Amino acid sequence: MTAAITAILLAGSRPTPDPLAVAAGVTIKPLVPVAGEPMINHPARTLLSHHAVGQVIILTQSADPFAADPATAWLMADPRVRFEQSGAGIASSLLALLERGDVPFPILLTTADHVLLDSAMLDQFTGEAAGADIAVAMVERATLLARYPASRRTWLKFRDGWWSGANIFWFGSDRAKSVIALWQEVEQDRKKGWKIVSAFGPVALIGTLLRILTLRGGIARIGRRFGLVAWLVAMENAEACIDADKVEDVVLIERIVAARG
Repeated sequence: MTAAITAILLAGSRPTPDPLAVAAGVTIKPLVPVAGEPMINHPARTLLSHHAVGQVIILTQSADPFAADPATAWLMADPRVRFEQSGAGIASSLLALLERGDVPFPILLTTADHVLLDSAMLDQFTGEAAGADIAVAMVERATLLARYPASRRTWLKFRDGWWSGANIFWFGSDRAKSVIALWQEVEQDRKKGWKIVSAFGPVALIGTLLRILTLRGGIARIGRRFGLVAWLVAMENAEACIDADKVEDVVLIERIVAARG
């Protein structure tokens, strides 16, 4: 794969103060120190060092906090990094960015709190997502609990297992905009899985409630409804679904980073 992927790194802030940022005494969550430096530095460096990534777009309300922090000022100087202003929601901000027409596909989207993102995860995800209009990275519960039995995640149950999001998404073509537009409509209910599923029609909703759909089949069915090729990428690495969302997450992440050396 050539260095043609556009990576979008979500680094915005919510309207209410983030507990981790408040505890760390920083203005926004991406600047919270994790393993000795602002958390955003970890996924940013991983993306920039990967052979398949051409540029990194940091989507945030303002670039000023990153420019003002000596530990993240390097992002402003890197020619492969550009900052774009986000709005009230992720989906609406992403749509506005794509409508401008200067963001080339394919696009890989991830988050600033994905501290444990590494090249192996990117290799697997980009390799399996290539050819899809949309792909979503997930981790099955057994994969996580086999390595980190005390880790707590939000799980969605399907016939093929219990799944948690890995905060890595693939938009392979302009056709993905239709699903992003729907994402915008249900964004406020992102923690309520059944409402998101119901937006894709009664068959998907009933199938999920009765546990008769596999997640793989459900994602493919959703794609077909929108005339898209949509795939699940079941991540092999348990760390793919561990993000820096809570204090206990940060403790675990720092332990993993230390073990990696």
